[in-house]
Amino acid sequence: TKSIVLITTTDKQRTISKEVILKGVGLHTGEDVTMKFVPAPENHGYAFKRVDLEGQPVIEADANYVINTQRGTNLEKNGVKIQTSEHVLAALVGMEIDNVLIELNAPEPPIMDGSSIAFVEAIKQAGIKTQQAMLTYFEVKTPLYFKDDKSGAEFHLLPADTFQVTTMVDYKTKVLGTQHASIKHI
Repeated sequence: TKSIVLITTTDKQRTISKEVILKGVGLHTGEDVTMKFVPAPENHGYAFKRVDLEGQPVIEADANYVINTQRGTNLEKNGVKIQTSEHVLAALVGMEIDNVLIELNAPEPPIMDGSSIAFVEAIKQAGIKTQQAMLTYFEVKTPLYFKDDKSGAEFHLLPADTFQVTTMVDYKTKVLGTQHASIKHI
């Protein structure tokens, strides 16, 4: 029996209804940034487009392009980088948007207030459009476990009737302490 299977639902994919622009400063670069959310076609997923570079290269938000996760989730494809993508991606996932192009004129999105709320508000402003393609997802059928001996990170995937993520981080400092978070989609 397979540990993970691909399931097609009766739910439809979603994008945004219109373009929306945000402006701010990159957290690590300190550069002024203009970012635009652009509606994308079915099965597009999330992708970043560097409009400031020749050829306007596109980097898909794909785990295969993650080069490191220190001080942010950083992507690189063919030498082109996107830094600190996690707040933008969290907003898209939280708003249940499946397909969007994120145009940037700098290597990282604007930090805004340090959370995802400005991105969530921008998505609300753009509106949500239901597409015709069906939504697919992975279903965990048997427990899976992975440990990265270098970092000490552990991942446990367990079968469940609903989507839930529980996380714990411990940087072994008194300042940050141990932090926990849990989300559940009903």
